[in-house]
Amino acid sequence: MPRPVVALVVFLISLLPAAAGGQNAGYVPPRTPDGHPDLQGIWQVLNTAAWDIQDHQAQLGVPAGKGVVEGGEIPYRPEALKKKEENHANRRTLDPDAQCFLPGVPRITYMPFPFQIVQGRHAVTILYEYLHATRHIFLGGPHPPGPIEWWMGDSRGRWEGNTLVVDVVHFNGQTWFDRAGNHHSEALHVVERYTPTGPDHLLYEATIEDPKVFTRPWKMSMTLYRRKDPHMELLEYECFAYKFEAEWQK
Repeated sequence: MPRPVVALVVFLISLLPAAAGGQNAGYVPPRTPDGHPDLQGIWQVLNTAAWDIQDHQAQLGVPAGKGVVEGGEIPYRPEALKKKEENHANRRTLDPDAQCFLPGVPRITYMPFPFQIVQGRHAVTILYEYLHATRHIFLGGPHPPGPIEWWMGDSRGRWEGNTLVVDVVHFNGQTWFDRAGNHHSEALHVVERYTPTGPDHLLYEATIEDPKVFTRPWKMSMTLYRRKDPHMELLEYECFAYKFEAEWQK
């Protein structure tokens, strides 16, 4: 094969990962006036992690989906695994989402609703369509002294190259990771990473640590897609709890 043809083939092959999955290690994102990568826009996942972060088959009201957990398995302690199984058996009523509570971090990221990232000099704000939730990621400074038990935790961010790294603590232990009953305690520690891999893709990674529930840290990852619909904006979503629905139907 002539050398120019070989060079062309090699070049085209090098483009395949970026075209196939939106992943491009050499991507240089645009910058904000402060010089940081510009992550601003409206984003949304295209997966089924909100139903189950592990591989799962289709069920009534649950679409089939591939898992987002690295290695596939969640390293539960034996007693915590038993609680997960109990949660799953009673998920229709026990899921905090079914009771209209805030879904916590990282679950709110992969709920099937869009969210908007807005960047400022001292904080990154995420506006979620789901339940009108607003989250402030403060850049610099330590977490406030605890213990504090919040639904969405306390978020502190920093930049590592093109990646926004967010350290989140001070949870209340009442949220789940998904509708399948995967859970944590108030000792949850989440480290999120938002990395632009193309003009319309962010790689989202969340490392989970909770020594009361898991035997070791573990990680989930997924792609966030920019919503480019004409006139795209966040709308309203109001939760309607099952218990209220049951009362209304009487």
